[in-house]
Amino acid sequence: MSFTKASIEALELPSAGQRVTYHDTKTAGLQLRITSSGIKTFSVCRRIKGEQPERVTLGRYPDLSIEQARRKAAEVNAAIAEGKNPADFARAAKQEMTLDDLHNEYMSRCAAFNRRPDKPRANYRLYLSGWGKRKLSTIKHEEVDRLHKKIGRVNGTVTANIMLELLHVMFNKAINEWRIWSGENPAHGIKKFPEQSRDRFLQSDELPRFFEAVAEEANETIRDYALISLLTGARRTNVLEMRWQDVSFERAEWRVGMTKNGTPQTVTLSPEALEVLRNRKPQEEAVFVFPGTGKCGHLAEPKKGWTRILERAGIADLRIHDLRRTLGSWQAKTGASLAIIGKSLNHKNQSTTAIYARLDLDPVRQSVNTTTSAMMAAAGVKQTAEVLQMSNNKAA
Repeated sequence: MSFTKASIEALELPSAGQRVTYHDTKTAGLQLRITSSGIKTFSVCRRIKGEQPERVTLGRYPDLSIEQARRKAAEVNAAIAEGKNPADFARAAKQEMTLDDLHNEYMSRCAAFNRRPDKPRANYRLYLSGWGKRKLSTIKHEEVDRLHKKIGRVNGTVTANIMLELLHVMFNKAINEWRIWSGENPAHGIKKFPEQSRDRFLQSDELPRFFEAVAEEANETIRDYALISLLTGARRTNVLEMRWQDVSFERAEWRVGMTKNGTPQTVTLSPEALEVLRNRKPQEEAVFVFPGTGKCGHLAEPKKGWTRILERAGIADLRIHDLRRTLGSWQAKTGASLAIIGKSLNHKNQSTTAIYARLDLDPVRQSVNTTTSAMMAAAGVKQTAEVLQMSNNKAA
């Protein structure tokens, strides 16, 4: 019979304890064995130079498609024509890694040492774990392309690109760096969806409403978190994990041990930022600047508080990360060079890395202080104390 989806799915199951073998008329040696429990398995059975027939199991249907089975059977036939023993294929197939094996290898060798190993673990679980038990050789380029497009439609193009990048990196590591897989990278050559870069930041007319809404926030931790995020331009996670031991009031600096781009950063603290921190500084010893009640010990998710601030301010489509972009944009408005902005935000850009390396904190500090003053002026606030005082007055 010619194997097709319709013909295979129409086959009757054999009697209990029995199995039946069907032969494909299109590919020499390709068989489909069906058990009474409904398990369908592709294999190749060929005789070499008068010896006993050798069977090579290719994979189960429908995990292995008909076209994939035919391609693998053709590979076995070609090897036999070269004088190779198909039993070697059976042994190699048993030893071949699954996608789960590769992911575990990736997590132990690479991702576990990243700052956020939970992200590749979660992305794999959500979008790739369905292929986890499959041998690497069964995952084909066209399947990955279809999955990429499907995730793009259902979950968004950014998510689809993240999945594609994860799969591509895992295979590349296995092939080129670790040398534990000699096959092809099924994600190679698939184009990512274009992603529109985001340029949202607080405009001059929004700053007064933003500061007023921040001042009205009853949760002081959320209030101060928003202020420090804006006044330092630091990344969201770094601010959440900010520790008192890393803050120097004398030098007006905050030392971030490790940032997203894999390097430490010294963040200059403007007088306004220092004022927020001094007001937060507890009498008793504490670890985190923004403590939380969860296992991590610090504020973990400010989303609800952030939503309250935006609703009071009447500001739409502003993310916490946009506060970082706001500082950089206002630095540009007040005349800071791209090198100064990059240094203050700890951007890792190959074309300007050499320039950043020669910069000390003095011009960066001057730029941040000038920018902070400009934002305060635009908001109609002379200093951060006014925001804190507004909050205290409303609470009284």
